[in-house]
Amino acid sequence: MRKIILSTVALTSLVALSACGESPASQNAAAEEETAAAEAPVAEEPAEPVAEVAFADLTGDAAAGETVFVQCKTCHLLEEGKNGVGPSLYNVIGRAAGSIEGFNYSDANAGSGITWTPEIMFEYLEAPREYLPGTRMAYPGLKDAQDRADLIAYLQTNGE
Repeated sequence: MRKIILSTVALTSLVALSACGESPASQNAAAEEETAAAEAPVAEEPAEPVAEVAFADLTGDAAAGETVFVQCKTCHLLEEGKNGVGPSLYNVIGRAAGSIEGFNYSDANAGSGITWTPEIMFEYLEAPREYLPGTRMAYPGLKDAQDRADLIAYLQTNGE
């Protein structure tokens, strides 16, 4: 009796499919195509380039910058006339690169002609060795734009 019920159900399904104009074979083919499409890797659209953030787009927070400066303390001091492994950063914003008397700068830094404006410092700090090839600054860079803006705000308060 059970076989008859299953056969009746199967027959009813075939009749319903026939009424829709689809045969079981075409339904199976369609199901296989859907399965294959679902399993196929989806081609990702190319990612849009990350918009670059300019220094002018950000507002620096000197208090947050003081926290960021902890990374710099390994090599730099904020005391006037006192250098560490790197030159003193006292009053660095607005100063010509390579200009502290007695500090042994790399040729790249000493001959760069750079004046440390907030905008230049912002770009430099992202990747110092890319911005100024030949610099001795070993720091790989500060990738977060807001951290750079905060650090610059902190440096600007130093020496005022």
